[in-house]
Amino acid sequence: MTAPDAYRAATEDSAVVVREPRSWLTVTGRAPGQMLKGVVTGRIPEPPVRDGEVTRGRAGYSAVLTPKGKMISDVRLFLLGEETGAGFLLDVPDAGADGLRAHLGRFLPPRMARVSEAASGPVMISVTGPGAAAHLSRLALGLRVDQEELAGAEEGSWWAVGEVGGEGVVVARWQDVGPPSFDAIGPRAAVEALRSSLVAGGVAEMGLDTWETLRVEAGRPAFGVDMDQDTIPVEAGIDGRAIDHAKGCYTGQEVIVRIRDRGHVNRSLRNVFLGDVPLPAAGAELFVEGESRPMGRVTSAVLSPSAGGVLALAYVRRGVESGTALVLRP
Repeated sequence: MTAPDAYRAATEDSAVVVREPRSWLTVTGRAPGQMLKGVVTGRIPEPPVRDGEVTRGRAGYSAVLTPKGKMISDVRLFLLGEETGAGFLLDVPDAGADGLRAHLGRFLPPRMARVSEAASGPVMISVTGPGAAAHLSRLALGLRVDQEELAGAEEGSWWAVGEVGGEGVVVARWQDVGPPSFDAIGPRAAVEALRSSLVAGGVAEMGLDTWETLRVEAGRPAFGVDMDQDTIPVEAGIDGRAIDHAKGCYTGQEVIVRIRDRGHVNRSLRNVFLGDVPLPAAGAELFVEGESRPMGRVTSAVLSPSAGGVLALAYVRRGVESGTALVLRP
């Protein structure tokens, strides 16, 4: 299938993509949630609820910071059962995995919480498009969760049928792209079988290039691409969903609160439409027409069907008003 066909399927019907590579960690022990609370910026998930054959939960999205408020990684936290039993499953971008492992190893007391690689080696696919909920309701959840519940769920909601963490899959609602999108997570054999069933049922296959186009169109940053160890979450615009200002203390909180209450950041990640130009590389500088000082830096760029040209994610300096035309220097 061509990229334009895959894009059309993902925005008008449904498409599936394999989301590798990812890293998966577990945090277990006597009090893993309490220990993680002082490390992550967001809320700690509550235990899931079992109703007959269906288990429902809500995952959390967070950042992990240095004392100076710089990112070590972002992370999704799943609590798939009782905290002192299965513990927490952490979905981590590969670019942040080494730093996060080392950070958790230093800051989590081993008597209370232990970090290890997820034993089952989960894999993940994403199913995207207006038809995604119907396909997953039938093929992943056996019609035990109806498509209306899936389609109307809040970001981070997840469902599983049968034993959670066993041979089945967890279906989670995320909004990393513009069209409705769900992740299916589980053992490789189960996820590959689900992907095959989805394709046999009419779901189109798409590549990561199409996923990246949808992600940039949605303005969602990816760690290792648009965020790195020099990024403060507020700069990347993830603070609204990654930071819980009502929770207790966490590493880097002082910097985040100071920015919120009394300060500002000197740059922010924005969508920038560049039009009919060659696709710029990451790091390309952006200028206001007629000025010699760079006012932005590209992190991601795609040829966007919806925008009708090259669309970028770029860090733009404070003071550049929304709507100001930015151009690449020839």
